[in-house]
Amino acid sequence: MPRYVVATVEEIPPGQRKIVEVSGISLGIFNVGGEFFALRNRCPHQGGPLCQGRLAGILQAREPGEYVYSRPGEILRCPWHGWEFDIRTGQSWFDPRRVRTRRYPVHIEPGAALLAAADAPPDPEAPAPGLQKGPYVAETYPVSLDRQYVVVELPAAG
Repeated sequence: MPRYVVATVEEIPPGQRKIVEVSGISLGIFNVGGEFFALRNRCPHQGGPLCQGRLAGILQAREPGEYVYSRPGEILRCPWHGWEFDIRTGQSWFDPRRVRTRRYPVHIEPGAALLAAADAPPDPEAPAPGLQKGPYVAETYPVSLDRQYVVVELPAAG
């Protein structure tokens, strides 16, 4: 499954989101108390920009006057018509068995692991295509990635 780096952990603080486009798909990346979730930024009701909606929790009452608020920031409300979706599962609160939005796997990975997993760099001794190697060499320096990165997995196209 193709993987895409979409942000550093610091770019999306707890309770916040970042909307990105990956491989032609608009996604909302959410940080809920340090856990990251990715949802398709399209409401299944009428195609609204779901991930731009308001975040809320669940308000329950066992009896009049007794309210319990739970799961703050885990319920996403579409800005067009108010349909609500669970960020953790993608399920709607309207019809959880039939209506959902697409959810994508998200991982947090250190930059060094991403660098190690990248394809091997091209041969530094080989000249660029169509060019000849010259007599001068630029000084280079090692590069390391020491941050944590948010990585989303998308199914392969086709």
